[in-house]
Amino acid sequence: MSPEDPPRYRVHPSPIGDILIVTTADGIVTLHPFEGPLHADIERVARQLRALPVPDDDTDAATPGSGTAEVFASAITQLDEYFDGDREQFDLPLDWRLVRGFTRVALEAVCEIPYGETASYGEVAIAAGIPRAARAVGTACATTPFSVVVPVHRVVRADGSLGEYGGRPEVKRFLIDLEQGPSIPAAPTAAVGDAATAG
Repeated sequence: MSPEDPPRYRVHPSPIGDILIVTTADGIVTLHPFEGPLHADIERVARQLRALPVPDDDTDAATPGSGTAEVFASAITQLDEYFDGDREQFDLPLDWRLVRGFTRVALEAVCEIPYGETASYGEVAIAAGIPRAARAVGTACATTPFSVVVPVHRVVRADGSLGEYGGRPEVKRFLIDLEQGPSIPAAPTAAVGDAATAG
């Protein structure tokens, strides 16, 4: 990534809050809902990328040539379709540069969990090829740069309770309910303290 081609970002409103979408020439490098000031999230991403993301102006003449306009348009359309209940899978170019080693393997295994279903952290660890790595799966889910489009909300505790979701279990509940319908039981409040399932 050169200074002439910095990462770009847009903020898109959704039912779970504003979603920050950051792209590079290789695709979406992060997509997640955020709380608090936007500049704090931009600074965090800038530290990770070692490049400051700039606001994307879809009327900017440079944007269409770079392909980012199409990536942003696809991401926004697909997110809206998902939240409207009209999309079950995302088809977006992801730039995995911020994800390494087992974390990437675990997140790729998470992508295989079908819409409307859940899997335990241990089941994802088995699918990722390291059966005893349930805690590492929890860490991968908690630190993923891709929320919603990599469905870490579908990963639950072994007892079936939902667990955390970046400190926002109500968002995880909303996403599960969106996919499964309102008939699933609420997560027991006593289950919140399981450190292995911070995703």
